[in-house]
Amino acid sequence: MVRYRIDGGLTDALGHLLACDAGSCTVRTRRADVVIPLDLVVAAKEVPPAPPRRSPATH
Repeated sequence: MVRYRIDGGLTDALGHLLACDAGSCTVRTRRADVVIPLDLVVAAKEVPPAPPRRSPATH
């Protein structure tokens, strides 16, 4: 997860980190690859995978 500044506030890119260099990082989200300039990043952390979905209860 990478939190970064946008016009009017902050937003998060949640996904897999594909690349990072001296100027930017690229995160593959569900919708697209997002290239984020590092000077806009305010926080980043590893997020564990979502737990597996439970099957519906049957009665």
